[in-house]
Amino acid sequence: MQQYASEVLIVGGGIAGIAVALDLLDSDMTITLLDRDEESVFGGLAKESFGGMFFVDSPEQRRLGMKDSTELALRDWCSFAEFGPSDVWPKAWAEAYVHRCTPDVYHWVRKHGIGFFPVVNWVERGEFRPGNSLPRFHIVWGTGQELTDRLIFALRNHKNIHRLTLCFGHRVEQLLLQGSKVCGVQGVQEKSGIAFEARAEQVVVATGGINGSMDMVRKHWHADWNTPPETILNGSHRYADGTLHRATVAVGGNLTHMDKMWNYAAGVHHPRPRKPGHGLSLVPSRSALWLNWRGERMGPQPLVSGFDTRRLVTDICGQERAYSWQVLNHRIALKELAISGAEFNPSVRDKKVLGFLRDTLMGNRWLVNDMLQNCKDFVVANSLPELVEKMNMLQGDDSVQLQSVVDAVEHYDATIARGRKFMNDEQLRRIAELRQYRGDRVRLCKFQPIQDQKALPLIAIREFIISRKSLGGIQTDLESRVLDLNGQAIAGLYAVGESAGFGGGGVHGLRALEGTFLGGCILSARSAARSIATGHGL
Repeated sequence: MQQYASEVLIVGGGIAGIAVALDLLDSDMTITLLDRDEESVFGGLAKESFGGMFFVDSPEQRRLGMKDSTELALRDWCSFAEFGPSDVWPKAWAEAYVHRCTPDVYHWVRKHGIGFFPVVNWVERGEFRPGNSLPRFHIVWGTGQELTDRLIFALRNHKNIHRLTLCFGHRVEQLLLQGSKVCGVQGVQEKSGIAFEARAEQVVVATGGINGSMDMVRKHWHADWNTPPETILNGSHRYADGTLHRATVAVGGNLTHMDKMWNYAAGVHHPRPRKPGHGLSLVPSRSALWLNWRGERMGPQPLVSGFDTRRLVTDICGQERAYSWQVLNHRIALKELAISGAEFNPSVRDKKVLGFLRDTLMGNRWLVNDMLQNCKDFVVANSLPELVEKMNMLQGDDSVQLQSVVDAVEHYDATIARGRKFMNDEQLRRIAELRQYRGDRVRLCKFQPIQDQKALPLIAIREFIISRKSLGGIQTDLESRVLDLNGQAIAGLYAVGESAGFGGGGVHGLRALEGTFLGGCILSARSAARSIATGHGL
């Protein structure tokens, strides 16, 4: 059996595990970091992300004339979270996040050379419950790939790198106990099947959530969403399967809010899949009409992204068939179609200013062409009858009703034709509101009719629920120490990042304010490192 020994053992090489390791190297500690994946993808799901981060009263906000505050941010957070009376640790973590995200996360990543777009994005504004009162979604210039690459570079070039042992392809299966204290792990190497054991004074679980396992997603499906859809696409990490959640329970740890998830409504099949059910999360076009499985416009409150992501999922899952369609035209697609993540945002990922300006001002032609040619969930036509015929051919039945689609599109277009003063349509009112902020206006059409002959062809996109992030997880205190069923810290054991519900076993409550995932990984990781380095976890 392969043996490892160090002062601290970190299980998981995502952004949270890397952040723990960096801070502990600063404290001159010896560390073993075990990751299940290959070294070529060191950085986990964060490496594939778009790289948005939630900050309060940041320099970027101030330059844009915003007057943000921790009091306002906490009010917005609690409104969206709908915390219950027993959510003591989630509430405590929410308060800690809004107070510490800028000093402990923003300035920390800036120290490592991370830069942000000058315009802050405004997402999760709230719909039936207030959300973000101000824009707080700061996009990393270089996406999540730049974020992870910079931190990995800092790790590999740290003055104490000789104190760090990095091991890839190591699948941890159980935690080891010495009396009541966690003292290490056991597992096997993925390729060779050789068993290993790693011992340490402190063990940090940083293995992500459960949303990479569709079995786990279905098992913990939230009651508000009825029964799980027949098709759920996978937009999470392939190894986010809950193995260390189960191992933590086996040593007395407590799991909370496991039915809280941050899934998305507009998932499509990846044209070049790398895992079973591999999906892409579209940033849904605001000027597209969102229709149910029969082709009826969803309402009475039409579905528009950017206000309440969870509500989109809830409404679609409330349908007889839990998938949907968006109907738009080529002009809307060029202006508004986007896909979350580093892979489909190469100009931002590779920091190409001219490419970014071209795609923003002239339309994202390469992306639209790629999806039209290679994603099976896109269909194209020059008329509504032809479009509906292709929608039904794709689905393999006659569920989409031509008259329903015609009624929705013609009524919407006629409303636009009446002029701005008479646009009595909630989606158009939302578009007018969104266009008041330049961060939205640059990627949003101005009241674009669907059947505009100059904007053809028509496009229909079949969209599925896509699994993304776990909002619940291993319960922790503000030092990221794992708690047992009695609320007592388990000696020698920490959990950080998504494995801990981004803090406290569910810091977001029912809904998340976007950008708090990467930030929550780093904040919870740095909290664990601080506790370990100061001896609080001994």
